[in-house]
Amino acid sequence: MAISTASYSSSAFKIAIAEQDVFGTITASGGNAYHALDVDSISSPSLNLIQALDVRSGSRVLQTTDFFHSSRGSIAEISVSGTATTNALDMLLENMMGEAEGGASGVYSFLSDASAQSVGSNDTGQIGTLLSISVISPISAMDLGFKDCVVTALSLSGDAGTEGGRIKFSATFKTGSVVDHTQVTAVGAVDTAFTAASENYSMNSWTAGYRQLVGVADLVMSSFTLNLTNDANFLGLVSTGYETISRAGEFSATLDATIKYDPNCQAFFENFADQSTGASEGATLLNNDGSLTDANFGISMPASVMTNVAFNEQAMMMLDVSIKATGGGSTALVEVAC
Repeated sequence: MAISTASYSSSAFKIAIAEQDVFGTITASGGNAYHALDVDSISSPSLNLIQALDVRSGSRVLQTTDFFHSSRGSIAEISVSGTATTNALDMLLENMMGEAEGGASGVYSFLSDASAQSVGSNDTGQIGTLLSISVISPISAMDLGFKDCVVTALSLSGDAGTEGGRIKFSATFKTGSVVDHTQVTAVGAVDTAFTAASENYSMNSWTAGYRQLVGVADLVMSSFTLNLTNDANFLGLVSTGYETISRAGEFSATLDATIKYDPNCQAFFENFADQSTGASEGATLLNNDGSLTDANFGISMPASVMTNVAFNEQAMMMLDVSIKATGGGSTALVEVAC
């Protein structure tokens, strides 16, 4: 084989996601539409392949016959970050919250009394619970195909000093199914929805009366980060990987915000110290209106507590405030609209 003179720009690679209807079968061309994520860069997936490199009894070196390698039993992770756009954010939130495909009309909720969720090879209603992911290479038939993926961590953030507060995202996906390292089934036309300006969201759409942390409104926001976690457990090892995915651990929603220190929030140190055991400190709402609606980016935590308050010394004094959503029975723990 002669040396190749071909080279490829890192920006020529794409990451696309699609709703997956059947456990164990990656969505292919002609199936559900793939949507390209507007990512800043393509990072290498963590394949976490199983290897044993222990030197066995009878030798001082690793013998070829002692080497063990398997792709079964590994849990692959894909982490991406970029700009939050409508089609992609709809799919990410839908999967994170465990909602049915298209069932939330742009407002995605996780209930305080939500039960554990599981999905596996014997289930029939897979729609909205799984994603197929393709890392698309500029070299033909060299895409990386990931099936049976779930979103386990999702961060949404905005900073008034960066791109005018445009909403950014960071997401982590996991799968326990064997990865296709030379995917030859084309994903078909990829809808690069982020090319449309209308697909973007910005924190500048939030109005003063609805910029509210733990019940205190009219705050001047500098930046925020919403962190959602809904980890997955993989069980039942078979030749194709794991046959069951279970979401049984804590669903966590936390918010870190930097706000201007002024009379509206001057009591936050006192409020933080004087919180009552077993009680919410107040509702947290970042939105353009009193309730979340489709096509408008907003965050709601009907009940929340403060986990940290600290000065952030800049040209003007700021406050860093950390908040965690708490449950209230059958009400929503957290809601996000887009």
